Amino acid sequence: MVDEAAFRELMGAVCAPVTVVTTTTGEGRPHGTTVSSFASLSLRPPMVSFALDNGSALLQHVRESRRVGVNVLAHGQEAVAAAFAGRGEGKFTGVPWHEDDGLPRLASAGGWLVGTVNWLVPGGDHVLVLVQVVASEVSEAAPLVYARRTFGTHSRFERRIELSS
Repeated sequence: MVDEAAFRELMGAVCAPVTVVTTTTGEGRPHGTTVSSFASLSLRPPMVSFALDNGSALLQHVRESRRVGVNVLAHGQEAVAAAFAGRGEGKFTGVPWHEDDGLPRLASAGGWLVGTVNWLVPGGDHVLVLVQVVASEVSEAAPLVYARRTFGTHSRFERRIELSS
């Protein structure tokens, strides 16, 4: 059996994109949470996936709405990621957002997509959410990434030229 602490340490070293997944309830109330398990799944049809904890309040809303918005955060949005990582109400307080296609869209996110939930797949203490993308937009902003409990961004390696004497 794999040691849980060692597994957590290993997975914490994997660089992950930082997103805020959002949805609305029947009353139109916005809900969202920070997700670092976001990944591309399929090109034809365009699909993405992410995982939500079985105890996540957002999971219950996603089960009901079957629609999600995915805000791919940009470098500099660490405070937004932290605000949505917590539990409870009030996550949208003080965070600029607007409705887009009936879903909460965060201002200045580096990317945005709207999707329909096709499948919810149980997996241990999480549920894998498989989403068909119906709309998307991207900006040139550098992405926000997370690894080893630290936010950062992706940057291109500078090409080094070594001169021989």
